[in-house]
Amino acid sequence: MVMITLIGEPTARVGNRFYYLGPLTDCRECKLRNVCFNLEPGGLYEVTKLRGQTHECIEREGLVHVVEVERLPIPAAVPKKQAMEGSVITVQLPRCNNPGCAHHALCFPIGAEDGRKYSVEEVGEDLECPVGEDMVSVRML
Repeated sequence: MVMITLIGEPTARVGNRFYYLGPLTDCRECKLRNVCFNLEPGGLYEVTKLRGQTHECIEREGLVHVVEVERLPIPAAVPKKQAMEGSVITVQLPRCNNPGCAHHALCFPIGAEDGRKYSVEEVGEDLECPVGEDMVSVRML
């Protein structure tokens, strides 16, 4: 399914990836808000095609481009017992206080919400956890 949205000029390049973090409150009155805000908050997206149309944007102080995007799986770390390809899991962010860990970004993925359900698209490698958790890398939607 083709998803169409509007993004700022600097990111409007085929292959660019971005996380959609949700709507901006200043955009409530914009006539194009339904096109901008039709993505899933927390989702990782890749620009697959430029449509050629542009629009003025008061929030960005410039142009936004009409683009086609594809949702991509988010890289994350989950307990090994939950990591089965095709399964639906409820993410529980760890209670870790080790921001220097090599896997910290996977344990606290951008856009992931504690208690939200995700589908495991791919299971990766085992991760060495400094606090002793049995973790594995995954890609989830």
